[in-house]
Amino acid sequence: MSAPGQGNPAVVGLAGFGMTTLLLQFHNLGWCGTGIIFCTALAFGGGAQLIAGFQEFKCGNNFGYSAFVSYGAFWIALALIWLLADLNIGKHLGITANDIGFFLVGYTLYTLILWVGAMKIHGAMAWTFTTLVIGFVGLDLVFLADMKGILKAVAWDLVVCALLAWYMMAAVILNGLFGRPVLPVGAPWIK
Repeated sequence: MSAPGQGNPAVVGLAGFGMTTLLLQFHNLGWCGTGIIFCTALAFGGGAQLIAGFQEFKCGNNFGYSAFVSYGAFWIALALIWLLADLNIGKHLGITANDIGFFLVGYTLYTLILWVGAMKIHGAMAWTFTTLVIGFVGLDLVFLADMKGILKAVAWDLVVCALLAWYMMAAVILNGLFGRPVLPVGAPWIK
């Protein structure tokens, strides 16, 4: 949301979320390594989303503020988790799959709260958060229940989630440029 004459910070937040989520799923599908994801998680998924979230605050959008700052922090934390795991720091900072699972559970619970709010915004937002909830629950099962066999299905769900985020980004940009709805976002699921 933005005031007249201002840019909409959601386009940057959605771009960062979509790109980083998409790249991580390319890794989960076995198509690329994690180095590029680590860098993108810090810069675009983390840094750019934090900036977008702080700008959403200035626009008075609590949903965007909370979502972009929290998921920006998610990507920075995940990059640091990978770094600590790679460095094998020791007993106080050692990280296990179980630890990652509980980190993901925290974000699953947070995402459930935003999912309810997303249903009040518009259909595209509701679909994005529905796929994100499904993805987080799937990742919880992968890490806490050792259900590695579902990782590819979870990855495809999160590819859809990333593309939905980009669809919303494109809708904000194109609808603004054309001055009319070029890409529809659909009615809210909850009136």
